Amino acid sequence: MYGDPALPPDFVALPYVNPDAPKGGRLVSGNAGGFDSLNPYVITGNPPWQLRFLISESLMYRSQDEPFTVYGLLAESVEVPEDRSWVEFTLREEARFSDGSPVTVEDVMWSYETLGTEGNARYRGLWTLIEKMEQTGPRSVRFTFNKIDRELPLVTGLRPILKKAQFADRSFTGLSLQEAPIGSAPYHVSAFEPARSVTLTRDPDYWGKDLPIRAGTNNFDEIRIEFYGDNAVLFEAFKGGEISYIREFNAEKWNRDYDFPAVRSGDIVLSEIDSGRPSGITGFVMNTRRPPFDDIRVRDAMLHAFNFEYVNETLTGGRQTRITSYFSHSDLGMREGPAQGRVRELLAPFADTIPEGALEGYALPVSDGTPRNRRNIRKAVALLEEAGWSVDGGVLRNAEGRPFRFSLLLRQGANELQTISDLYVKALERLGIQVNVEVVDNAQYQLRLTDFDFDMTDIRRQFSLSPGNDQRIYWGSDVADTPGSRNLMGVASPAIDATIDAMLASRSGEDFTAATRALDRLLTAGRYVIPIHSYDVGRIAHVDELTYRRDHTPLYGDSVYFLPEVWWMEPQ
Repeated sequence: MYGDPALPPDFVALPYVNPDAPKGGRLVSGNAGGFDSLNPYVITGNPPWQLRFLISESLMYRSQDEPFTVYGLLAESVEVPEDRSWVEFTLREEARFSDGSPVTVEDVMWSYETLGTEGNARYRGLWTLIEKMEQTGPRSVRFTFNKIDRELPLVTGLRPILKKAQFADRSFTGLSLQEAPIGSAPYHVSAFEPARSVTLTRDPDYWGKDLPIRAGTNNFDEIRIEFYGDNAVLFEAFKGGEISYIREFNAEKWNRDYDFPAVRSGDIVLSEIDSGRPSGITGFVMNTRRPPFDDIRVRDAMLHAFNFEYVNETLTGGRQTRITSYFSHSDLGMREGPAQGRVRELLAPFADTIPEGALEGYALPVSDGTPRNRRNIRKAVALLEEAGWSVDGGVLRNAEGRPFRFSLLLRQGANELQTISDLYVKALERLGIQVNVEVVDNAQYQLRLTDFDFDMTDIRRQFSLSPGNDQRIYWGSDVADTPGSRNLMGVASPAIDATIDAMLASRSGEDFTAATRALDRLLTAGRYVIPIHSYDVGRIAHVDELTYRRDHTPLYGDSVYFLPEVWWMEPQ
């Protein structure tokens, strides 16, 4: 994105892999919930989340050891002009789908158009930025963009490439549960049991096994995904030796619950993986498309009523720090106090419309850590009264007498979030607010999110050190009302759109950082999300024969491209 790639043209392997890692073994992972689809690229259904990272490949591959650099995968070369107004890829002649058929320019062009018009919402934004797509040679395709956006040539190279002929006699959404999309990756779905398990098998003759970008990766002969009713059952299955590893997101549980016999004997190893990523945002998001959360004063009251210090002590023993902004814990995060310099210049044209605190400075409410949170509750009462809500007979009502009532939507198996919500609901009851916590299965949960059928729900968004067009997907105005959009809060802000534009037009790291800090201020001061604790350390408990390169973990730590991609099984 900026400067030169870290690796030379003749590199032999990514710096965080073991190029001599042995092939073999069976990796068993566990998911909470179930699945009803094997197609991760469409808006409908509930596929195993891992599939979109395991069964298809893209033209380029993103290194996990640099902020944003891509190297050729299906593409053997890439060409861009100085202004990055277009990008041209040339396919590797040897590139093959898992059924042995060649990957063609026709497959590439079909994949981009189909994903952009019929695919999941995460793929549609890019298609609107492509002015023209044309075949320029037997194995070459060029994308010309309708706006100058310096990230687009990189992002364009990261879309999954699927086989056009598979859908010759059916719609893109027409695959039955018995069939997964055909990709070119080392793994393909070889078996499944509905709602219980999915098995992926590695192709020993995988077309790209000798590429430097693939050296030391995709080492397991088989990856099996087992499904359990909830995370508690999943943890017991891990303790019982049914699965190979488990990720733990709670520092207190990591300290308290991982002292069972297999850990003490060394059969289970506890690994902690540092990360240089921003905190991202995790917590409860409010849907501003509907009242009462369309009023920022109400959202501010919800933040004051959330007693983070008490919740964090109860759940994690105070071991995990709070997310203080969307890009906190990184150089991209907003700074304390009033906006300065270039950040202020970006925000100033919108001074009359942006949230209070974006220019002046904003910080999340801090409680005294006691269960009753008296000071912040009093502030919440004042904010609600200002917004037209007052208590009558123990119930908070507006001027029309309508009670303050909302639902909090959670998916089945989200045990920690349910515990947090229980504590939060008690605080809201003291304000006279009635909350219905709806716990639904995965299929219903996804359908409700797709239709924005919720008042409040959970959100988790992870960011790279080079955020860009993904920010349009998360909070751009263009997708605020698009079904299936990841803009869960429904924010449509010209100021947010402008700061994202500034990020993407930046020609220096300094300008990019200023634009991202300005965006961070707008999102945080907008009071859209009630943040909880951060996940800045990856905690993985795993069988002792399962390992990784410990002397060089990637910059992005435990990402979806870390485990299983660069781990291996030591021969017994």
